[in-house]
Amino acid sequence: MADSAAKRETDSAETDELSPKVKRAKADNENGGGEAGEEPESGVILSGFKTSAVLRDSAREKNIFIHGKFADQDAVVILEKTPIREDTLAELFSGSKLKLDMRNDIYSTYRLQAPPHLNEIKATVVCPATEKHVKKYQCQDSFLVEETEKDYESITLPYIQKQSFSVQWVYNILEKKAEAGRIVYEDPDPEVGFVLLPDFKWDQKQVDDLYLIAITHQKNIKSLRDLTSEHLPLLQNIFQKGKEAILQRYNLPASKLRVYLHYQPSYYHLHIHFNKLGYEVPGCGVERAHLLADVIQNIQSDPDYYKTRTLYFPLRADDGLLGKFKEAGRL
Repeated sequence: MADSAAKRETDSAETDELSPKVKRAKADNENGGGEAGEEPESGVILSGFKTSAVLRDSAREKNIFIHGKFADQDAVVILEKTPIREDTLAELFSGSKLKLDMRNDIYSTYRLQAPPHLNEIKATVVCPATEKHVKKYQCQDSFLVEETEKDYESITLPYIQKQSFSVQWVYNILEKKAEAGRIVYEDPDPEVGFVLLPDFKWDQKQVDDLYLIAITHQKNIKSLRDLTSEHLPLLQNIFQKGKEAILQRYNLPASKLRVYLHYQPSYYHLHIHFNKLGYEVPGCGVERAHLLADVIQNIQSDPDYYKTRTLYFPLRADDGLLGKFKEAGRL
C-alpha cells in the first residue's frame, strides 16, 4: 500500500525479520539496532547477493531496486546515490579527476571521478523478502480509490485485520530494542507521547532533504480513520513538540516544515511525517498526504470527521486491497 522508493514505511519490509548475516547493510546502522562492532560485516555483505531481476530504476531519482537472493533467502537490495553536499564542494573540486566528453563553444561536459568517500551509494537490504516486498518495489500503475465510511467498514478494515501487517520494528523502536541512538526527541507519556527519529531515506548530512517520523507510544491507533476528538491532545502534542525539537536540533523553523499523515499508511501504527518544505519526497502529494494542521482543525470541527467522510487514496495495481475494491464493484 505504499508508493515510494526506499522508505521507512514499508509494510514491515524493515522488520526484525532480517537474518543475522544480512541485517546490517546501511552505513548509519538503521532498522536492526546494530552496533559499531558489526561494521566489518557491512563491507562484504553484498558480495553474496545474486541478482534475479531489476524491479525498478529511476535515472531522475538515481536509484535502482533489485530482486535477488542471499544464499537461499529472497532479498531486495535498493541502491541510491547520496546527495551532493555544499560542505564538500571544495574537496570535490580539488580532489576529483575530469575526463572530457564533449566541447562546443562555451559548453563542455565531463565525466567526474570523485574521491571515494564523496561518491557513496546508500544500500538498503530487505531480507528475507516476501512476495509482497518484491511486488512493492516493482514499477506498476496506480489507481485512485474512493473509500466511503461503509467501504472502510466492509472492505478496508477486514482486509487490514486479515493481513495482520507486522509492526514489530515499530515496537522495537518504542521499546529501545533498536535505533535508540537515532532518536532525536522523545515524550514518554503513554497517552500523548511519541518518539521522533530520522526516516531512513534521509542521510542526516544536510537539512535540505530533512525527513523525520514521529511514532506514537499509543499502540491502538491504526490510521487516520481511527482519529477522533479524544486524540486531539496527542496530535497537538506531536505537532508542537515535534516542531520545537526540529528547531532546536536542526535550526529549521516551523514555517519551513511539511507535517502530515498518509492515508492509506504503509504500516498500521499512527505516525506523523516531518519534511523540509521544498523537498518533494514521494508520498507528499495531495492524493495521499493530509496536513496535520488540517487534520486537527477538521476533528475540532467534527469529532468523527475521519470516521464518516469519504477518503481518496492511490493503490498500486498489485495491491490486495485494490483487488478487494474491484471484487466489491467499487472500482
